[in-house]
Amino acid sequence: MNTLTVIALLAASIHPFGKQPSEPLRADSISIYYSDETQPEKCDEGMTIEEFLSESTAPRFPDAYSQPYDSLVVALKERRARAAFDDFFDEFINIESVPCDDSRQLPDSVYEARLRMILSPIHMPYNEVVKRYIITYTTRKTLMENVLGRSQYYFPMIEEELDRAGLPIELRMLPVVESALSPTAISRAGATGLWQFMYTTGKVYGLEVNSFIDQRRDPVLSTKAACRYLKDLYGIYEDWTLALAAYNCGPGNVNKAIKRAGDQAEDFWDIYPYLPAETRGYVPSFIAATYAYTFSYQHDIAPAPTAMPLATDTVMISRPMHFDQITSTIDLPKEVLRSLNPQYKMDIIPAVGKSYSLTLPLGEVARFLETKESINAKDTVYMAQYLKPSRTDPSQKVFSLESFTYRVKSGDTLSSIAKRHNVSVAQLMKWNNLKNAHKLRIGQKLEIYR
Repeated sequence: MNTLTVIALLAASIHPFGKQPSEPLRADSISIYYSDETQPEKCDEGMTIEEFLSESTAPRFPDAYSQPYDSLVVALKERRARAAFDDFFDEFINIESVPCDDSRQLPDSVYEARLRMILSPIHMPYNEVVKRYIITYTTRKTLMENVLGRSQYYFPMIEEELDRAGLPIELRMLPVVESALSPTAISRAGATGLWQFMYTTGKVYGLEVNSFIDQRRDPVLSTKAACRYLKDLYGIYEDWTLALAAYNCGPGNVNKAIKRAGDQAEDFWDIYPYLPAETRGYVPSFIAATYAYTFSYQHDIAPAPTAMPLATDTVMISRPMHFDQITSTIDLPKEVLRSLNPQYKMDIIPAVGKSYSLTLPLGEVARFLETKESINAKDTVYMAQYLKPSRTDPSQKVFSLESFTYRVKSGDTLSSIAKRHNVSVAQLMKWNNLKNAHKLRIGQKLEIYR
């Protein structure tokens, strides 16, 4: 676990290898040390690990005691991400009832004229609601300074994908409102990533989520998925403000609001009073963020420094690999790998039966390719707990995310089993040494790795 280390000072007796302790392990016996901080983060006093995990990550880790400590690290990182998102949400989205500091506001005519200068198919009117959000975004400058800094890395990719999909470029501001351009952001409801996909919606749009990878946090793949989702929503409403509202609260809530507002409702402002409180602040926040980004210079908002390398490239990884295999070979800081590849939750690329991308600083790509053989050879050192001999060929290793035995039932096909467990038919055949995908017998045992 290296730079992010769980130091378990166990007051209760606990056995190694993840066995359940005789008494509940107290969460206040855990200190979390982050590489960029000298002070550890302490869990709440008196809280059990089971309670802590249940509060912060349920239902992802229902059996807290049986998980490796790597899972606990993931849980704690996610709890921190949730807390950061809550602060952002309360300060920049949920501000309807918060007094607005208008001491530094400009005349209404200035805001209105500037908004008219933003040429976009997305309607961005000026009104008292939008005004409140504009003042918030332009006076609380830290957020926009950080956004401007991160945008230098993320916006070129986002703009390219939006253009490829034929969508308005101004939609680049949506992940600002969703996550403040943080790919590891997690909302109170569990939405994750730059574009804040819920688990189910992410699955619908092809984003893989398991114990080791969360493609909702993959900047490129989540952006592609968001483009498809936004296109679908616009196809329903043919109005971008309604599509944005539906992106936030779902088409069901927007449809209910339209029904309550009457058949004459044509845009977001017609249904504004009938929307959930969060969504009422969503479109105004989007307009304000667009304004603040476009006129950042006029408001003395400058990009904050960022450690993100602006020049990167991608290599494909076709076998399981731990970040430590890379950093120990080419002397690349692990924090750089994590920031460029936030989709890998445990610093592991779970490449089994398919390839996954690895983003590297441009200057490190050649070194990685030159030393790839040495990097791969270190899997027995850094991946020992995740590698097991293949049943069919003991000389071969199989990466096991989570292994279990499935017994074939009447009506089962290899395809239906694969779909049910989110694996491929080819993987099932490989794991179980099957020669014919159409020959299954009732009661047959299949080994499945997830």
